[in-house]
Amino acid sequence: MARTQDKVQQGAARQEGVRHARLKLLLLGALCLLPGVGVAQLAWSGQAWWPLAVYPAASLICLLLYWQDKHQARSQAWRTPEKVLHASELLGGWPGALLAQQLFRHKTRKVSYQLVFWAIVMLHQVFWVDYLFLNHQLFRLF
Repeated sequence: MARTQDKVQQGAARQEGVRHARLKLLLLGALCLLPGVGVAQLAWSGQAWWPLAVYPAASLICLLLYWQDKHQARSQAWRTPEKVLHASELLGGWPGALLAQQLFRHKTRKVSYQLVFWAIVMLHQVFWVDYLFLNHQLFRLF
């Protein structure tokens, strides 16, 4: 009897929505701060305006890819390859991917996937720290 009640409670918790939504939105905002300031500075200085459009567009595409993959996983159909998901994250869609992971509860438990995802997020953060504060010192090494 207790196990049945636990399963019912777990099912109800899954349907409640995103757990700790405020904290996760705060984290998303904090992670988007450096790229946001960086692309705004690029656009404001007249160097390039396109990154200002790429992050939201890539995030939307990434969110839609996650939605499709989750839908396909539920219906046991052809899945979106992880390489495609990671490529879309690398091209600037990681904010949408982070949002999609929480909204759809997709790809959140697979450790190997999460390691690559967070490496991509950190790569973007390092790039913008380098651009904004270090005068491209890190990327001159390559």
